[in-house]
Amino acid sequence: MTVSVGYSAEEIGDFVRAYESQPYGTKLSWLADQGVSHGRLRRWTEAVHFGDVLRGMVPRDDVHVSESQGIRRLQSKAVAAERAAHAAQLAALQARVNELEAVNDALGKAIGLLHQMSEQEPDENQGPGEPPAS
Repeated sequence: MTVSVGYSAEEIGDFVRAYESQPYGTKLSWLADQGVSHGRLRRWTEAVHFGDVLRGMVPRDDVHVSESQGIRRLQSKAVAAERAAHAAQLAALQARVNELEAVNDALGKAIGLLHQMSEQEPDENQGPGEPPAS
């Protein structure tokens, strides 16, 4: 049985994370605005938190919501921390790439200037008054 027809695994995961990020006391009204039933959300949440959404499967009802709620919270916090760490690492790497590109541009300009200067200088083997050697 699939989690939900018409929704991708990414969409379901994003929906569950958006629901969980809603402030206390606003979740039910937010869910009603989205047009998704609480039962469907419960199935999606279990599928996301137990890793079954990637396989498109609905978990069995072995675990009661009250028992799995603490596990889901811990998993959500771990995922959020991991994403924040990845975002920070990505920002640092992007800054390094930008820095290296700027250095590369500066070196290219310096090399170009050195070539221009060497073309304008007279040949060292050439004496005064002698025509340039071709």
